[in-house]
Amino acid sequence: MNLVAQFAVDHKVPCEQCPLRDCAIFRPLSDGEVDLLSDFKIGEFTVEGGSTIFSEGVRSDQLFTVLEGWGFRYKTLPDGRRQIINFILPGDFIGLQATLDAEMEHSVETLTAASLCTFPRQKLTEVFARSPRLAFDVTWLAAREERVLDEHLLSLGRRTARERAAYYLAHLFVRAEEVGLAVEGRVRFPFTQQHLADALGLSLVHTNKILRRLTYDRLIEWEHGLFRSPDFGALAELGGYDMEDRQERPLL
Repeated sequence: MNLVAQFAVDHKVPCEQCPLRDCAIFRPLSDGEVDLLSDFKIGEFTVEGGSTIFSEGVRSDQLFTVLEGWGFRYKTLPDGRRQIINFILPGDFIGLQATLDAEMEHSVETLTAASLCTFPRQKLTEVFARSPRLAFDVTWLAAREERVLDEHLLSLGRRTARERAAYYLAHLFVRAEEVGLAVEGRVRFPFTQQHLADALGLSLVHTNKILRRLTYDRLIEWEHGLFRSPDFGALAELGGYDMEDRQERPLL
């Protein structure tokens, strides 16, 4: 079953005009690399919030780069309990986490309306053969994902609930800021407290108490979906978030 087959695929934004390339966090591509990605890309599709992009246990023939919108990657237990593995933002390359020719081991759902650039999974090895630099970029993205999951595992295993929330909120704010989603120090977080609880491995009640404590301590403000930190340095210090860890990264 191909879950994406239900969505219309169409070319809209040429790779050389991709608006994400204006973000300083992404490394510049040569003209040849842009041409190769243009050949690799088969189009784009747009979905509404709450759409399933990948489903655990289902094979997918596509890989995607998120052009616009938010989503989240998650796994579920047989009784329906959910663990959000990470949130997905513009510029993220998704689908790579699965074995190249096997069923997906996680699900991906959109939080907002989203636009995704679409690539055929079976042509990935051709890209590797034609451009060692892009092959390195894909490897780098996989290694970065592992590093992010290392921090997430550390949070779940050793950080206190308050530290865990502080780290995660700082991490998400920086990621959003890097891709131009911060306006006057504020980012619109499209997820609910339940989504955050599922990412932190906490109950909704406990998460709500932690957020109220962080608000009381003037470390965060989160109202009507808009998030800001009056003292981001203190928030990052509480969570153990490295404010200097901002590396230029690939954009496929």
